[in-house]
Amino acid sequence: MKKIAVLTSGGDSPGMNAAVRAVVRKALFHDVEVYGVYQGYLGLLTNNIKPMERGTVGDKIQRGGTFLQSARCPEFKDKEVRQKGIDNLNALGIEGLVVVGGDGSYRGAQRLSEEGINTIGIPGTIDNDINGTDFTIGFDTALNTIIDAIDKIRDTASSHERTFIIEVMGRDAGDLALWSALAGGAETVLVPEHKKDIKEVADKIQQGIERGKKHSIIVVAEGVMSGDECAEQLKKYINVDTRVSVLGHMQRGGSPSGVDRVLASRLGAYAVELLMEGESGLAVGIQNNKLTKTKFEDIFSSQHVLDERMFRLTNELSI
Repeated sequence: MKKIAVLTSGGDSPGMNAAVRAVVRKALFHDVEVYGVYQGYLGLLTNNIKPMERGTVGDKIQRGGTFLQSARCPEFKDKEVRQKGIDNLNALGIEGLVVVGGDGSYRGAQRLSEEGINTIGIPGTIDNDINGTDFTIGFDTALNTIIDAIDKIRDTASSHERTFIIEVMGRDAGDLALWSALAGGAETVLVPEHKKDIKEVADKIQQGIERGKKHSIIVVAEGVMSGDECAEQLKKYINVDTRVSVLGHMQRGGSPSGVDRVLASRLGAYAVELLMEGESGLAVGIQNNKLTKTKFEDIFSSQHVLDERMFRLTNELSI
């Protein structure tokens, strides 16, 4: 393999730049030419594809977001539209493609693999909702951003004896909410994987008040309900002073943590190795600190599973 390309797609996550850097430098180390596709799959269609050098990815490993940029491209689902992107790659002699992104990005990568472009996926999403890997790039950084926010919010919650409801991202997965609730010492966590009656939450807060507790922190995943909805439902069962904090897109930003930089570097380099070996239709990941590869169809065959032991532990420690 003489030429490969790399793109980032879907929502940005801290560490994407580190992954792109690893792909570029690993490929160049093995005398493989590398091209960057700007604006994700849209860039494939518009031929926004440029050669990459070592210096192109210099001063990027510590930066959040993605310098290759990302863009929504629903039309890429159409086979005839995808063919335009394939033609652009073929015209440049590009034989392999690395796609950094989440579930939707993987589906596009799978189609390209089936249509003749050797393709490898790298899990880049703060949601940590991709099968075949224990962790996705960006999850650790987003988690630490949320924990920092919880710590700060707890200060004011305690000062004013309030119940704060903190809404976090995660789409249909509860990992960000669960991990941040455990690490932040929240009294309650609401995740999509477990339906919880708001009355139970209210009862738990009341029990805390009766023990002399002055404040409470509730972490709610966006896949369950909004923070405002949670506050409204809570008022039906308990009279407490509530405030809602929606952390929003600040969870996506910021300099990637050391964990995410290392993970991105390992996965990016591994993706290049697989392409050089002629592999395709695979996503790389990490399980038990070992690099893994999983077929796209196996990733799509089941949903991401929440760590049940951690969920029980969070409830046990918040009593």
